[in-house]
This record gives sequence, C-alpha cells and structure tokens, in this order.
Amino acid sequence: MTGGAQMDGFIGLLKDLTSAVGVPEQCVFSKKGVELPGFFRPTKEWDLLVVRDKKLLAAIEAKSQVGPSFGNNFNNRTEEAMGSALDVWTAFRERAYLASPQPFVGYLFMLEDCDASNRPIRVQEPHFRVFPEFINASYLRRYEVFCRKLVLERHYTAAAFISFTAEDGIHGGFSTPAEDLSVERFARAFIAHLAAFA
Repeated sequence: MTGGAQMDGFIGLLKDLTSAVGVPEQCVFSKKGVELPGFFRPTKEWDLLVVRDKKLLAAIEAKSQVGPSFGNNFNNRTEEAMGSALDVWTAFRERAYLASPQPFVGYLFMLEDCDASNRPIRVQEPHFRVFPEFINASYLRRYEVFCRKLVLERHYTAAAFISFTAEDGIHGGFSTPAEDLSVERFARAFIAHLAAFA
C-alpha cells in the first residue's frame, strides 16, 4: 500500500476485460491521457478511460485508504467522489463529450480491514437525527453504505467496495463485505456496457 499504485492491479484487470470484449487497445487509457473536461473545473484525471471514435464510453475512479486516520479521510473521500460524479455528469449534459452515449461511470474503493476501521463510531446530533444506518456504524460499514448510495442515487453506474488486512493485502488478498458491491458484479456491468459499443 505504498507509492500510490495500490489499485493498479484492479485497473490492469479492467483493461484486460476491455480487450476481451473487443475494445481496441488504443481506446483504453490509464496513467496517460486520462483527463476529462469538467463543468465546475477545467479537467479531472480518472484512473481508467475508454474513448472510442470521439465517444466517451467509460470513466473509472479507483481509490483506497489505510489507517490509522480514517475520520478525516472518510469525509475527504466521500466529498471527492460525490464532486467528481456531479462534475462529469454535468459536463456530459452540457455536451463536453460531444455525441457520446451515456457513459459507464464507475467507482472502485478499497479499505484496510483493521481494528480502527471496524470500531463503532459515535455520531453527533446536536440539532437533528442522522439517518439510522450511520448510528454506531464503523468506517467499514460507512464506506459500504456510501458506495451503495452512490449507485442507488445514480451518481455512479456501478461501485465496488473491497477490504483487505495488512497480512493478506500484501499478497493480493481481499474480502468483499457486501455482495452487491463485489468486483465481479462491477466487472460484469462494465463489460456489458462496453460490449454494446465494441
């Protein structure tokens, strides 16, 4: 989990899947050529883009978080993900991506599974009640709820949420806290979308 490359394996897997459904390699971008125009800012870099014949087919964001500081990072990650979704969909509405069909916009998140991320967190309610799903919810649970709501509210086409322990993560091991947010389900939605245009 060092060097900012912890999600490269998943991005590599998604790139392999684009080839499997017939998307030419020159249409798939990661690390370079990953900027898209925004509506509220000039550009935003995505972790994976699929652009074919001047049409945006897919944009994927991949993020991770390790302890011990889960609190501040949770707020930053959630605000960032919501802001990126608002930016890309508003730019799409304003035809920043020309005659593109509705793209697949994906969010892939990986969290360290440890004592600090599993500990129930108290909420402050000085004026109004928070939604019940957040009462005594750990950061692991909060991220699960967050990823699910991103899809339910149609901010992202699909989301995947996985966790890892320090012992297993270094060997590529990970867990899926919720089946509806599995990498497999995310990948199926991704390739189904691309297959329509391949």
